[in-house]
Amino acid sequence: MSSSDQVVFITGGGSGMGRLAAQRMADAGAKVAAVDINEAGLAETAEGREAIHTWRLDVTDNAAVLATVKEVEDRLGPIDRVYNAAAIMPTGLLMEQDTETIIRIMEIDYNGLVHVAKATLPGMLERGRGDLINFASIAGWGPTMHFGAYNAAKFAVVAFSEVLYHENRGKGVRIIAVCPPPVATPLLDQATSKPKVLEMGKPIPPGSVLDAIERDLAKGKPFCFPTAQTKIAQVMRRFVPGLVWSMVHRVEGH
Repeated sequence: MSSSDQVVFITGGGSGMGRLAAQRMADAGAKVAAVDINEAGLAETAEGREAIHTWRLDVTDNAAVLATVKEVEDRLGPIDRVYNAAAIMPTGLLMEQDTETIIRIMEIDYNGLVHVAKATLPGMLERGRGDLINFASIAGWGPTMHFGAYNAAKFAVVAFSEVLYHENRGKGVRIIAVCPPPVATPLLDQATSKPKVLEMGKPIPPGSVLDAIERDLAKGKPFCFPTAQTKIAQVMRRFVPGLVWSMVHRVEGH
């Protein structure tokens, strides 16, 4: 199916990866449903692009997710592709971060993703086609100081996506979890505790992540690691976790 035939549902469409995905898909001829709680950001995403339709949606509200998905399909047609990109990333040492923030990160980054997947995947499976793109992170493989709450949520996304992939192999729907390193989007501005690990390398451009997704979807992979460094990091975490933690301690000074 070409992009011009697709209906695409994108969470976190008001900024960052969600915004760029919405604009790229619209420019390729798809009908895009961009959702976010950030209505001003959605307006900026859709500016000049009639193919982008916007809905205000809090992905932590399951009833609202179900209602919005139904409204989108009634208005635009069956959903062919989902980008589960909504996320927050406040940082802080776990014993210094308030409990409400820790729980809120899980509610948005993991629970919200589950709500959207459960609302959209059944229709794609019934039709025997579609793409479910879940945004995890290399933080979903390698925990580090200041990112404990974010790590927990992204670890959950990795596990959920991997099982979902294997439970639905051969049914015509491509399911992939995207695991990038830091990306040059406004999400990084939420790292207010200034983790030193973020100073170790230059964030990659969001367009390179979207390119990598297309590459790995075509290969049928369950995970997308956009750079060689992220794949190496995942392997190191698996086989030499003690060495990885030694490096983290050295960098963060703890």
